[in-house]
Amino acid sequence: MADVVSKTALDCGIVIEDDWPGYNIDLFSSPTHYSGDLECVYIPHGVIMDRTERLARNIMDDLGDHDLVVLCVLKGGYQFSADLVEGIKTLSRNSNRSIPMRVHFIRLKSYLNDQSTEDLQIIGAEDLSFLNGKNVLIVEAIVDTGNTLKMLLKHVEGFRPKMIKVAGLLVKRVPHSVACLPDYVGFEIPNRFVVGYALDYNEYFRDLDHICVLSESGKMKYKI
Repeated sequence: MADVVSKTALDCGIVIEDDWPGYNIDLFSSPTHYSGDLECVYIPHGVIMDRTERLARNIMDDLGDHDLVVLCVLKGGYQFSADLVEGIKTLSRNSNRSIPMRVHFIRLKSYLNDQSTEDLQIIGAEDLSFLNGKNVLIVEAIVDTGNTLKMLLKHVEGFRPKMIKVAGLLVKRVPHSVACLPDYVGFEIPNRFVVGYALDYNEYFRDLDHICVLSESGKMKYKI
């Protein structure tokens, strides 16, 4: 993907430009039941895995030897979280530094069809008192306006953890962003609606390995 990237920076991740057209869907394996529903492959699975491995190394460099509670944001974040945690575990096994980890799951819901709403539901986060005095890594699949992340951070801060860091696979460039960005970013992408790698559209497309752009016909087909 060297031709896609304008720069790489620890604060913004790999930047995918607005005019990046993605890859022809026919060049990759994808489930036949989604035929015609996808515009293109935007980020291939192998590139996601390589970037996740690098983020795991950055986290290990920063937080090695600290006990860590990983707060995985479901449902979209489960695949990224699993691969990121596995990457940290692999580095920990082969290093004189290690990160003892425990993983907790919460669920956020703020989307209806392809639009983010102000109605944020936090499920499984009613009592996070065990975070008191702990180092916390929130793992989120995608950040767009930053409003959801801002509200989640405020909620978690109420339980008085020692430290909070955020890892986000994708950050969208969107209007009216509150500039609440993760500490570790995989990719910065244009404001396009993407699915796959556990990201969904009304619960469909989580079973895609690649991150893809959803076509307009796909949006209509699965709209509720």
